[in-house]
Amino acid sequence: MGTIYYGGSATPIHIEDRALAHLKVVITTKLRRGESFTVSWEHPDDEPRGRSTLWLHPSIPLRFVFDDPEPTKLSRQWVEDLANSASSSGGITLVAEHIDTAPEPTSGTAEGDVTLGAVEVDSLDVGTLRVAGTEFPGDER
Repeated sequence: MGTIYYGGSATPIHIEDRALAHLKVVITTKLRRGESFTVSWEHPDDEPRGRSTLWLHPSIPLRFVFDDPEPTKLSRQWVEDLANSASSSGGITLVAEHIDTAPEPTSGTAEGDVTLGAVEVDSLDVGTLRVAGTEFPGDER
């Protein structure tokens, strides 16, 4: 179970590691752009029933803590779903993951690897996208 520490609040926010890894990608992207937004989620079964919303602002300290020492392999589709909700007026809504059923792409560091600086990409057709050491498998559509 991962944890978000936001601002000076002494109350940690517990989110499953895999979900938190995906949220981290979307949250840090928006905060790097200087955007403020909300994140909403339903309370886990071990907490009182309900849901919560958190207002995130680039000037407020934020820390992600993961129980698993190994980075999570991210689902490109789940990141895109979260990013799409982040751009809505309702902010990010933690949605369930869509399980990828496509075969795993083979990876390597051979020809064709590209390193990009700060780039915003609307559409990209690649076998595997690697960003800051995290791989996003290409769509098999």
